[in-house]
Amino acid sequence: MTKILFTVEAASQSGRYGTIESPDRLLNITLGNPLVNGAEKRGPGPELLFAGAYAACYHGALAAAVKKSGTPAVNATVRALVSLVEEESGAYRLAVELHAQLPGIDHARAQHLMNEAHQTCPYSKALRGDATVTLVADKPIHA
Repeated sequence: MTKILFTVEAASQSGRYGTIESPDRLLNITLGNPLVNGAEKRGPGPELLFAGAYAACYHGALAAAVKKSGTPAVNATVRALVSLVEEESGAYRLAVELHAQLPGIDHARAQHLMNEAHQTCPYSKALRGDATVTLVADKPIHA
């Protein structure tokens, strides 16, 4: 039996040129549009908001996979690169590239853990079949 843990709501006014807001006003953003010169400075576009949300959600799934494996990962980071892609037909889709740094975990193990997280992350599940999602285990940057 499935169980709804919570539901959130956000409303859009005027699409890419407008605002998005939640009823409790925790989210209250004027949108920018990176496709329109000058409008990109008004605020984040929907893809930027999606990138942040996907990075956070996937990071949670990755942390769960790391914990389940018994492998310690301290100071892990996840980056999401979200692209808006126009297809030849004129339709649009998203392409996503997820990068993770898992200090202290070798590259092959990091890629395995990322694949496990991709199977459980709700955002990854929602995108299956409708978007290209690429998983990339980044090597830690040494200072």
